[in-house]
Amino acid sequence: MPPLPIIQMSARPGVIELGFGQPDPALLPAEGLRCAADAALARWGASALAYGAERGPGPLLEWLGQHLAQIDGRAPEPGELLITAGVSLAIDQICTLCAHPGDIVLAESPCYHLALRIFRDHPLELRAAATDGQGLDIAALADQLAALRRAGRTPRLLYTIPTFNNPTGTSLPAGRRRALVELAAHEGLLIIEDDVYRELAYDSAAPPSLWSMAAPGTVVRLGSFAKSLAPGLRLGWLTAGTALVRRCVSGGVIDSGGGVNHFTGLIVAQYGISGQYAAQVERFRTAYRARRDALLDGLRASMPAGCAWDAPAGGYFVWLRLPEGMDATALLSQAEAAGVSYVPGARFHCDTRGANGLRLAFSLYCEADLSEGARRLGAALGQ
Repeated sequence: MPPLPIIQMSARPGVIELGFGQPDPALLPAEGLRCAADAALARWGASALAYGAERGPGPLLEWLGQHLAQIDGRAPEPGELLITAGVSLAIDQICTLCAHPGDIVLAESPCYHLALRIFRDHPLELRAAATDGQGLDIAALADQLAALRRAGRTPRLLYTIPTFNNPTGTSLPAGRRRALVELAAHEGLLIIEDDVYRELAYDSAAPPSLWSMAAPGTVVRLGSFAKSLAPGLRLGWLTAGTALVRRCVSGGVIDSGGGVNHFTGLIVAQYGISGQYAAQVERFRTAYRARRDALLDGLRASMPAGCAWDAPAGGYFVWLRLPEGMDATALLSQAEAAGVSYVPGARFHCDTRGANGLRLAFSLYCEADLSEGARRLGAALGQ
């Protein structure tokens, strides 16, 4: 009997998996986190192994609050910050707490395809919110909300990744950010801001979060250590209005089990307090910047005429647009036969659009492999 797997996904032999949006294991700080775990046990003793405080361990909340103020310009008030078990479970919890069966949830289109799966796990009506080359189209969103209101419908939630978007890599301009939070406040719409790529900025600092500029209660901002430290930690946070945070911690799950991933949270607190976190984020930035550039160079050298893409200023992904009429889903088997894979664009839409798009990730592979992956993809698309 073969051994049971340890990790979620493994690359297939001979295939450069440009569909995998995950870090290179060689970049993960295994030794640093082992030392941080030892130090956390030495510092907090058996308290590190007990049931945790409802909002998360105090040392992590204190360090993280200061860190968020440094990278986003606004420090959360004590009651606005909550430790989570990662963005995926946080989205699920928000759907449970903030929406009712049959409610409309708007999701930017294209958007993170696995978030769409989480929304579909709930009895909600999922609808696309229009985007353009700069992100959410706020004028189109206002028209959509007005049309729904005339029909007697009021959307409950809007999901967006406004900073280094997955899958497109774009960031919403400042003017649109202000217009979006003002529109949401006027309409009573709760924005779910997925902000996991904020620290992976390669050319200049990331723009301010929607949460940092919004009226209290308008935005719940989700962050995670999955991209900036290690996905296996299953540790993240949210910043939101105090009323929503209180609802998150007042349910039976926290009452029964205490704060989530308590020991892991103290390990990360120790890692952050020691200064190692900032150094690790910079290692990721340096590596991913070079990998992004290698993939972009490879695309410029290898893509057939009619293909288009933009250079992302951060995050993990390049969004490749094939000529109209080409179907990335239909071409996937052809690409995999050539030794390269990707995620077809249709998966990032909750309607029928996106057939000619595809997402390429540059986080997992070294520069040479990314160049070769682009060459293989160009050859497959040119057949």
